[in-house]
Amino acid sequence: MAKRIPAVGYLRTSSATNVGEGKDSEKRQRVAVERFAKASGFEVVEWFADPAVSGDDAVQDRPGFGAMLDRIEANGVRVVLIDEPSRFARKMLTAELGILTMIQRGARVLTATGDDLTATDDEMRVAFRQIALTFSQLEKTRLVKKLKGARDRASEAAGKRIEGRKSYAETHPEMVGEARRLARKSPKTGKGRSLLEVSAELAALGHVTAKGKPFSASQVARLLGRA
Repeated sequence: MAKRIPAVGYLRTSSATNVGEGKDSEKRQRVAVERFAKASGFEVVEWFADPAVSGDDAVQDRPGFGAMLDRIEANGVRVVLIDEPSRFARKMLTAELGILTMIQRGARVLTATGDDLTATDDEMRVAFRQIALTFSQLEKTRLVKKLKGARDRASEAAGKRIEGRKSYAETHPEMVGEARRLARKSPKTGKGRSLLEVSAELAALGHVTAKGKPFSASQVARLLGRA
């Protein structure tokens, strides 16, 4: 019997009335994904869900989606199974930005009907992703300018310069150095530690979050400048 490809399942319900055991929406999504996985040679090794979350909400603001990204970064699972495209996002721009997030991590997003949302052979879809990425960069630039303007106004009112939040490279350069050292590939094996392994090593050295917890995989990625 052929070995099944590991995958993670992602569920999203937009209404609180469809959340909880026995509720139709989540149950239906899970059944559809499991049926597709069984027929297509995948094995769902873990489920992630965002209950009562709007399909218009940005993927980076969803806790379940964030946890799924951490899992993908940590252990090499590179397939995400969903019921249908609207479970990922309803707005096209939101969906394409989320799909870009997956593509950047080498992951595929498949629906229960077998549609590969991360496929790159559709010229129109690729073109839209490029447009979406441009809008994303414009929004980031706009936000940076907005924050700078707010700091400038606060500085003027306070009569002294108020700086923005400093990066770990500025506040904890030794920790960033350790993270980079731990993440280097071994010259013998050509392999490096996973993001979560780097986190565990940092914690053992006393480098943890402000809440005293080990860094998540996405936080380690930002320490290493990969985010």
